[in-house]
Amino acid sequence: MIRLRLLTKTLTSSILLVIILCLGAQNNQKPRDFLVLNLGIDKSVSLPSGYWLGGSIVLGLISGGFAAALLMPIEKD
Repeated sequence: MIRLRLLTKTLTSSILLVIILCLGAQNNQKPRDFLVLNLGIDKSVSLPSGYWLGGSIVLGLISGGFAAALLMPIEKD
């Protein structure tokens, strides 16, 4: 039950952070702040540097929450 609660809180907070991140990325109009990533096969679209940083933070939150939920000791009744 604690694992499910932790996973739910992780996913809801991550979704809220992605929404805030997308709203904040729309307010940036300076072209010098936009970055294009070379992905090996192709290049990404031009996005603000804060969007890339925020995306990595959200991915870290999701992976950390899932890792914490999976590595929790099993409760014995």
